[in-house]
Amino acid sequence: MPKLLLASSNPGKIREYRLLLGGLGYQIVTLPERGISKVTTESGNTYEQNAEMKAATYAKLSQLITLADDSGLEVDALHGKPGIHSARFAGKNATDADKVAKLLAMMDGIPWDRRTAHFKCVIAIATPEGKLKLCQGKCHGIIAFEAKGENGFGYDPIFYLPELAKTMAELPLELKNQLSHRSQAAQKARKILNQLHN
Repeated sequence: MPKLLLASSNPGKIREYRLLLGGLGYQIVTLPERGISKVTTESGNTYEQNAEMKAATYAKLSQLITLADDSGLEVDALHGKPGIHSARFAGKNATDADKVAKLLAMMDGIPWDRRTAHFKCVIAIATPEGKLKLCQGKCHGIIAFEAKGENGFGYDPIFYLPELAKTMAELPLELKNQLSHRSQAAQKARKILNQLHN
């Protein structure tokens, strides 16, 4: 069975991708499982550049087909921030709670109808030979006034989905994996991985 390297050290992301990419005929492995400790800096100016950089670097290093992503939250009232800086928005070692608190503070006083936002995810798939494919997904919602829910990670507790009347963190993982930005990108990634496999 061919191996697929997930180029992420985020436990939440890894858990979701194992489910989203299950049943494809790949053995999914992570950087620690391959003994890879090299960290690539996300120095690109776009999600695409960051995802490409990670996928290509680790594919070469591991000699495995590699999937990397870059994703972020774009808030309309904040002109698209935190965007590609979502992970480091509240400082290098900030917790998810720190990031949520900082964003809520910045949104203080902004009314409900101006709190629109979306999550964006770009996946890059690279082969050791240097082939590279990109796919992306988007999920629209509203920034809630307070954090709710114990599931998910990152900004999920304040990302409210009006059609479900719940935040992303209030959804069971199975439901989140049907509609999230990551699941939309992963559906496209499955087709690419299928072609590489056959």
